Amino acid sequence: MIKEYCGLTEINGSLVILDGVKGAKAEELVSLRLDDGTRRSGRIVRLDGERAVIQVFEGTRGISLKNTRTALSGGPMKIKLSSEILGRIFDGTGRPKDGLPDIFAEELRDINGSAINPVSREYPKNYIATGISAIDTLCTLIRGQKLPIFSGNGLKHNELAVQIVKQARLMGATDEKFAVVFAAMGVKNDVAQYFKKSFEESGVFDHVVMYVNLSSDPIIERTITPKCALSAAEYLAFEKHYHVLCVMTDMTSYCEALREYSSSKGEIPGRKGYPGYLYSDLASIYERAGIIRGVAGSVTQIPILTMPNDDITHPIPDLTGYISEGQIVLDRSLEGAGIYPPIGVLPSLSRLMKDGIGEGFTREDHAALSGQLFSCYAKVAEVRSLASVIGEDELSDTDKKYLNFGREFETRFLSQAQNENRDIIQSLDLGWKMLSLLPKSELTNVSPDMLEKYYVEEQKELQI
Repeated sequence: MIKEYCGLTEINGSLVILDGVKGAKAEELVSLRLDDGTRRSGRIVRLDGERAVIQVFEGTRGISLKNTRTALSGGPMKIKLSSEILGRIFDGTGRPKDGLPDIFAEELRDINGSAINPVSREYPKNYIATGISAIDTLCTLIRGQKLPIFSGNGLKHNELAVQIVKQARLMGATDEKFAVVFAAMGVKNDVAQYFKKSFEESGVFDHVVMYVNLSSDPIIERTITPKCALSAAEYLAFEKHYHVLCVMTDMTSYCEALREYSSSKGEIPGRKGYPGYLYSDLASIYERAGIIRGVAGSVTQIPILTMPNDDITHPIPDLTGYISEGQIVLDRSLEGAGIYPPIGVLPSLSRLMKDGIGEGFTREDHAALSGQLFSCYAKVAEVRSLASVIGEDELSDTDKKYLNFGREFETRFLSQAQNENRDIIQSLDLGWKMLSLLPKSELTNVSPDMLEKYYVEEQKELQI
């Protein structure tokens, strides 16, 4: 029997407070019926005896303290899921946003998910190709990994996200299924249209499902969006056996919505006003990536976040770095130099790439090549600092070759067009061509056999 309560005790921002509630549960879904007969959804976010604090997804504008009727559903918020979600666009709470009818649900799934038993987790191996040399060669994305992109305001993270979705694929002759779940939080309408149009024009929209929360939508919906997207990803991966790539942008918008909603509840703030449970909240999202032993599917995450003032020590990137298995950092100086994608090589890494590259996955020289490129590019930074002091003309011949390597590496290896899709062999060969700009004596991270096989002796062969 569903019990309905008449009236509310208090309204505070997007929250309403109801006294005298019996038998309620945390995270329970509720329905509010207004004076005009319209209904709004909410969930219980705090219980204090018989007092329930309810978060209203659509906002509290127009809600009456006296005549609003509240009914408890008896369970947490769930979204409808089936194979029909592919090629569809939903709002932040899982309702159709593309003008098409609602899907026929094969399953109603709790958006909060359930933790994967660590014992049943399978260690991530193999990789997902993105067609972007800087990622595939130096920060390889492994299936089941969570690899965030740290960006800044005004950098081309949206373009990079689109390119990854368009080009991401499983490698080799395989009958395994691949899908992309794309979650956008707090984006402007023109950005949402850019995402949709790009996916449709590239022909990949049939294996993409989008969850979109606009900047004009209620912030409370923003706190639900990644959970809905990950519930869809888990359904496709562990029920329909897809390898799922989940791209979420922008996690900073999510965290700011969480801060605002936490403040409205009167919670004691932590660093920079964010709630003290920000770490555990982010972990509850990021840790939903992985592979379950015995199940032919995986969930791989690429969360994208914009660092306020490009500060990598800000709480959001700082906590994300603790939870995730590496990061891809976008560099504003490369952006200013016209390099796309402006991936800063030195602060970027993928902690799991060593287990998904090499012979049997990419090519036997991948790990050695990656390490040598990192080493040489780090040397470029030292030489540039020296040149700024004594002048480029006073550098040794070897140092001048490092400067030339740095310029070629940035303009030919890192830089590529937004519609340019390089396979892993092209990227590895290009990396060797960059190393061949330096004397063999400087390449100490690769074996003599690899140098003999891949080093390009003639400079005239370095044309791409």
